[in-house]
Amino acid sequence: MGVKTMLPNYELGFYALVVTCAVVYSGSGIFEASRDSMNRKAFRDGIKPGWHYFGRKMDVADFEWVMWFTSFRNIILFALSGHVLFGKICSMTVPQHRAVMYMIYGALAVLASMGLVYLMIILSHCLVLYSVALAKQKWLCYVAGLCCLASFKVEPFGSWQSGFVTGAFDLQDVLFYGGSTFTIMRCMSFALESSEKKEGIYSIFDLLKYNFYLPFFFFGPVMTFDQFHAQVSTRELRRRDDEMKNIRVNALLHAGAVVAVDIFFHFFYILTLPSDLKFVTRLSDWSLAGLAYSNLVYDWVKAAVMFGVINTIARLDHLDPPQPPKCITMLYIFAETHFDRGINDWLCKYVYDHIGENHDSILKELLASVTTFAVTTLWLGPCEVVYIWSVVNCFGLNFELWVQKFFQLGPFAKLEAKLSGAMSRRIRAAFGAVNFWAIVLYNIPALNSLDFALLVTKRLLVMGFPVSTLSIWFITYCGVQLIKERERILAIKEEEESDKAKVE
Repeated sequence: MGVKTMLPNYELGFYALVVTCAVVYSGSGIFEASRDSMNRKAFRDGIKPGWHYFGRKMDVADFEWVMWFTSFRNIILFALSGHVLFGKICSMTVPQHRAVMYMIYGALAVLASMGLVYLMIILSHCLVLYSVALAKQKWLCYVAGLCCLASFKVEPFGSWQSGFVTGAFDLQDVLFYGGSTFTIMRCMSFALESSEKKEGIYSIFDLLKYNFYLPFFFFGPVMTFDQFHAQVSTRELRRRDDEMKNIRVNALLHAGAVVAVDIFFHFFYILTLPSDLKFVTRLSDWSLAGLAYSNLVYDWVKAAVMFGVINTIARLDHLDPPQPPKCITMLYIFAETHFDRGINDWLCKYVYDHIGENHDSILKELLASVTTFAVTTLWLGPCEVVYIWSVVNCFGLNFELWVQKFFQLGPFAKLEAKLSGAMSRRIRAAFGAVNFWAIVLYNIPALNSLDFALLVTKRLLVMGFPVSTLSIWFITYCGVQLIKERERILAIKEEEESDKAKVE
């Protein structure tokens, strides 16, 4: 049935009330658990002194977040501020050569931060994949690219290459593997786009300009070569109406998100609590469910802040980068679940859509999804947790299609056709609620731990059945209905804008 089906306002108000009360109740349980566990010896490494005047300590279990905004903060601000200033000068003076200027600044920044040997390793991989691109054979580009990626993600090859980089600082490993693996993805995009170029091939300088754009180099997002090349080759640099206003608003929103996370970590220890399973088992089912869900929300916020800051800088450079990930709160479909939209776009274009085509065939869809998650497993780094994450999410994606195909069969299609649009929406939301918690439970192993994921699953589906299971399912159903209402409003706005554009 159509997405524009409307439900009565009183029904939507009831759903909003139920969700709000559930979030407050679950949050109060997590807050009390955080307050009571503040001085536990088991949490000594994850909780450090924070706001003494409030009598609160801070959850510092996320190494990455802490490093971004403490010891590495000044370096990030210095490097990116320099890029913005340098890019502004280039855009005003030599807009036709700005991509070359970005490449020079990026290469110098990589040299200064990681050293000459690391720069040579990166250049060697770029040269190898450029040489492969000359053959204009897609299969060869895939083989060479995945082998290069494996050389960073599979031992002992990864340690062998990282061993050449001398010196040591807190984020050396993060920058080494981040810059290296993103480089391989960019080089593969370049090689695959070159193989499709009808006449000639892109130059080695096109690859270097693409790879050494500093905002994308270490942490992405991956912008496919065809998009990047077309955008940086534009000589007439014009901004859309209110573009600078939107950039400033987004910058303020990201700064606000950083402050909000800092405040949140002083009152809710959502990352440290799951590390002590003995303590977590004493929490109520509601608090445990909220804790699992909060871990996914936090990971989304972290990704949104990181990519949001980078995307803001890219927009100042007159680029249109991949959008930040869709909030987990707004997801109940596996096909839309991704924390890095750049990697998702890359995988869809070169793997998933290439094999799955129109995604109507179950067998092609199975092959496409298995291949996509195999590449993703290599990208993340093969290990037990990544294997489990890949298998369950691959199953979820395919099972979603199987269920959809099953209910499209004649008897079910005729039955749904007899129902009103509102009733069809309610039934679909009930299935969406199950899907929502499948997404949460399938991603918890990668974001926290397998033991915590198993504990949450056991408590919610086995020990908590039927009261907790059905209660949480109903609350999630209410949330999915609110998501569907938002989708309905957006669909109407898009249709109105489309009709307005046709008239003009």
